[in-house]
Amino acid sequence: MIKNGIVYCSTGSHYRVKSEGKFYDCRIKGKFRNKGIKSTNPVAVGDKVLFEIEFDGAETIGVITEIEARQNYILRKSVKLSKQIQIIASNIDQVFLMITLKTPPTFPAFIDRFLVTAKAYEIKTVLVFNKIDLYNQKELEDLRSLKAIYERIGYDCLEVVAIDFDSLIEIQRTMAKKVSVFSGHSGVGKSTLLNTLSPGLDLKTANVSAQHEQGQHTTTFAEMFDLEGGIKIIDTPGIKGFGVVDILKEELSGYFNELSVLKKDCKFNNCLHTNEPECAVKAALKEGEIAQSRYKSYLQLLEGDTLNR
Repeated sequence: MIKNGIVYCSTGSHYRVKSEGKFYDCRIKGKFRNKGIKSTNPVAVGDKVLFEIEFDGAETIGVITEIEARQNYILRKSVKLSKQIQIIASNIDQVFLMITLKTPPTFPAFIDRFLVTAKAYEIKTVLVFNKIDLYNQKELEDLRSLKAIYERIGYDCLEVVAIDFDSLIEIQRTMAKKVSVFSGHSGVGKSTLLNTLSPGLDLKTANVSAQHEQGQHTTTFAEMFDLEGGIKIIDTPGIKGFGVVDILKEELSGYFNELSVLKKDCKFNNCLHTNEPECAVKAALKEGEIAQSRYKSYLQLLEGDTLNR
């Protein structure tokens, strides 16, 4: 018997697939290759799959035979292990990238790498600045300066306290009838926020290490959950580094909103916005119209080994 289903949980070798309101434990038979993607996980949460029902004594087992064409997906490449590519989730409507300035700190370079990848796969990203109750006045000013950089270039940004339901109303509203991914470093409050929105989830949480200001991995694999109002959410493991995959150097500026707008005004069509004459991007940078942190992230990606050469 062949069934259609959606992958709700992927541990790397076993998959939990929902079909017609019922969950099935599934596996894949032999090597299962993605077309055009060499990833560590051939089947990802959010995948629409076909699977066959088999019986092992009294136990029912599903065997995934096919992955339907993905609407989109978001993937990451380890910064240190350049060949390790992982599909975080697929068939996504939006991503909430959770950001904290301390305990643990989220740096602009990480935010920008994430935004480039999401834009490359045409996935809307909302930036969620969490733990604002922990910041002093100077830290709040720094946070809002960072937030203003992204609001100015077209990103929706929210300030929240993950344990305060009232601060999450806007997130809940934008999640209605959509598949939403929550991502960010370990310890930024993804699971805490989701528990506040839906206490029945009872996701594991842990305190941030005081010594290193790093979160502990409480979510060890991606998992999808159904909430009221047609909401589907995907909780993901914390990400330390975020390498960018499959973007040519000549294309990179197209994934930075403010650079993309200016590119047409450069003297050369193939301008990389580094040392070329009459570069509109460099002129805007000099006038303060482009944030130094954003341009620095662009150069790091351009000069690094995270792009195809």
